[in-house]
Amino acid sequence: MNNIPVAILCGGKGTRLREETEFRPKPMIMVGDRPMIWHIMKTYAHYGFKDFMLCLGYKGEMIREYFFNYDWNHSDVRLELGSKQVTKLGGGHNEEDWSISLIDTGQESNTGGRLKRLGYYLDQIGATTFLGTYGDGVANVNIGKLLEFHRSHGKLATVTAVHPPSRFGELSIDQHSVQNFAEKPQTTTGWINGGYFVLQREVLDLIEDDSTSFEGKPLQTLSERGELQVHFHNGFWQCMDTYRELEVLNRLYNSGQAAWQVW
Repeated sequence: MNNIPVAILCGGKGTRLREETEFRPKPMIMVGDRPMIWHIMKTYAHYGFKDFMLCLGYKGEMIREYFFNYDWNHSDVRLELGSKQVTKLGGGHNEEDWSISLIDTGQESNTGGRLKRLGYYLDQIGATTFLGTYGDGVANVNIGKLLEFHRSHGKLATVTAVHPPSRFGELSIDQHSVQNFAEKPQTTTGWINGGYFVLQREVLDLIEDDSTSFEGKPLQTLSERGELQVHFHNGFWQCMDTYRELEVLNRLYNSGQAAWQVW
């Protein structure tokens, strides 16, 4: 088991997905039969990273309850009604070796502010490097190779660049004849911030307070200093900003085409 912690931003309100986030935090929206946060964590766990730090905020109690009751809901148990004693039977689950820190990072904190609040806990465990991503996107990023790349360049931060999904369907045309039609696939040109960061502890010193957007001044400063390197990912990546994107993820999962499901 790798002892490098994984920070996942789980505290935003997800206003563009209000149909779902009015009732639950965005990472708890279901993709198939499990919440989005579970899919993200399974990817990291597949590569041996099982120490998680969840940055909670909006409706964070739902995430706490989900993991607090995880054994109860995903294991065979015997309950003695009188004493309320619970005995775990055979048939456990594959997440028993996960370690999850549930950290309140504020109701209104921005992304940078949430990360900065992890500093105390990182220092407690002596972590000089940590992984991080958003709680609303999945990918088939090879986390092991991402960390290897980060260590190879010796800079303070690595961000994973991905191709964004296209806003329009893509036509493959040969002399006016459509050879192939793909409904809103990922583009093959252009790069955006796809999350899946590797960061040194010193990066948190560039974050001023709870109101700081990590994607603003901190990343800009790292870039200006030559301390931000890019790991290019040409594989699958999909965020969940809108209800339509949620439908896309569910359609892929339910049809057995969930490319992020590397485990």
